Amino acid sequence: MIIIIDYGLGNPRSIQNMLRRAGFKADISKNPDSLRAASKLILPGVGHFRFGMESLHKLGLVDVLNERVLDARVPILGICLGAQFLGRRSEEGECSGLNWVPMDTVRFDRSRMRHGEKVPHMGWTETSYTECGLFHGMRGAQRFYYVHSYHFHCDDPGTVMCTAEHGYRFASGIASGNILGVQFHPEKSHVYGQQLLKNFASIGFSGIGAS
Repeated sequence: MIIIIDYGLGNPRSIQNMLRRAGFKADISKNPDSLRAASKLILPGVGHFRFGMESLHKLGLVDVLNERVLDARVPILGICLGAQFLGRRSEEGECSGLNWVPMDTVRFDRSRMRHGEKVPHMGWTETSYTECGLFHGMRGAQRFYYVHSYHFHCDDPGTVMCTAEHGYRFASGIASGNILGVQFHPEKSHVYGQQLLKNFASIGFSGIGAS
């Protein structure tokens, strides 16, 4: 069973509906026992980094997530804010993330914007990706929908799964074994997002390269 984690932020119902259209059933839950029974997890999120992490802690979900993702190696997909939680910290809030992936989340650097691009970055953006199961069946760069003011800064370039450009090229997706994250919103990205969620729901995981 796929569980979409409900901690008060994000669009869990939209993700559930997109998975249903792709032919997969997913439940929305904040119950620790449901998370323990899940075969795959999706961690969505829209909003402030600190508030989101505090919500996960208050619901008692951080220890359960560590148990399932780090110990049991259950595949997890973080989306937008949920993907930012996968790293150590964010410039948006004075608190730690889940610290599963060696990266920080940083604000867009306006000094690097070449054509006066605005922050937040909003809209459809062409996204280039590495060969991996999450992008199975896609050919060439795809367009996904973004709404964000911060992006991933990874210690290891090998964890970067996809990139996009807004003023400069930035990491828009990360992968480390069973841990995946995308900055864009697949639930708002029509057929491209549906294919990505379908791939996450259907592929096996001995690591990101599995298909």
